[in-house]
Amino acid sequence: MPHMQWADKDKLLNELHTVINDTEELLRMTEDQVGDAANGIRERMTLRLNQATKELHHLQHIAVEKAKEAGDATDEYVNKNPWKSVGIATGVGLIVGLLLSRR
Repeated sequence: MPHMQWADKDKLLNELHTVINDTEELLRMTEDQVGDAANGIRERMTLRLNQATKELHHLQHIAVEKAKEAGDATDEYVNKNPWKSVGIATGVGLIVGLLLSRR
């Protein structure tokens, strides 16, 4: 399976969050519906909603851990290579400044 990009992961998390919210709203809207079929559907939806919520929390936890790892790696690199880091930051700042001044 190809490596997912951050934008893809963010989009997936947002879509999953939207599905969860929509499902919760649908469950609230059908609370007054009675009958075995309605109850069965609500039970299945509730089960799937709980599973999706757990998965969303798991994915968010992974994203936070990855962000912490990236931050730690950046911090370690900057501490080991302070002058190189200053040079890189200066170069990036210069390029961004040039691009912004053209507008």
